[in-house]
Amino acid sequence: MPLPKAELHLHIEGTLEPELAFELAARNGVKLPYADTDALRAAYAFEDLQSFLNLYYELMAVLRTEQDFEDLANAYLGRAAAQGVRHAEIFFDPQAHTARGVDMGTVVEGLWRALGHSERNHGVSTQLIMCFLRDESAESAMQTLEAARPYLDRITGVGLDSAEVGHPPVTFREVYEAAAALGLRRVAHAGEEGPPEYITEALDVLGVERVDHGLRCMEDPALVERLVRERIPLTLCPLSNVRLRAVDVLADHPLPAMLDAGLLCTVNSDDPAYFGGYAGDNFDAVRTSLGLGEERLRELARNSFLASFLEHDEERRARYLAEVDAYTFS
Repeated sequence: MPLPKAELHLHIEGTLEPELAFELAARNGVKLPYADTDALRAAYAFEDLQSFLNLYYELMAVLRTEQDFEDLANAYLGRAAAQGVRHAEIFFDPQAHTARGVDMGTVVEGLWRALGHSERNHGVSTQLIMCFLRDESAESAMQTLEAARPYLDRITGVGLDSAEVGHPPVTFREVYEAAAALGLRRVAHAGEEGPPEYITEALDVLGVERVDHGLRCMEDPALVERLVRERIPLTLCPLSNVRLRAVDVLADHPLPAMLDAGLLCTVNSDDPAYFGGYAGDNFDAVRTSLGLGEERLRELARNSFLASFLEHDEERRARYLAEVDAYTFS
């Protein structure tokens, strides 16, 4: 039985395994430029974030129908449950689909066909976070928020992802203000490839409650002090950081130093089909490569539930935390 945990940084499109990609391509009459799954996996040698994004968006062409999105989500939930995920707050990128002629309703309804039954079928509670693509315009983000209005009963919050460098958070001030007025929670990717200043901007301009990635905060001691003082969670993705060259090798990851500094860090999988592992794999990797002991791993698991958007269900959060506290490592 794996350590119970919540996953707070997971792009559902990034769970598209090669086998499912080819299955959906065949279903929808999409020709992939790869001979087979092995050839596709060989393309997963990324130089940086942009080289990953190029393939990530290319493969989305196979996602066309509600059934496709349902199958994608169910495949993730099954894998996540097997690795101890008890609660998942799942990102999706509607602009990447609407730009291809797939409407918002197809995406949300398809995902919800899986998420709405996730507790019964997988034992995993879920929430849905709609991300804006930061390399698209602020106007496009606002249009996306408007298109999502009929589905806000199924969307917990908004996020900001895609290519970070050169796309500062301040660009999206108005859409985040509009999201806050609608009662949506706010998170944003910041401080992965972008500078620590992007983290500060996400906090001060966008009003984010959680920072996705955020590992470059360690370059700014005053920012670290603030994040500790304000208990701002950071959703770290160690295997992703290695695959995208944010750190050279996992043994160099700043996670231990971040925990020692008092930061509220969580461990997540980001885009697990592309980066070599799901949530449990990331926990196993940091345990092995960073020498984290049982209490540190338990701290990370507790942090994941404390950082989750479960304020509406404190009884559930308490139950999950009790599972972590009672867990016996093998």
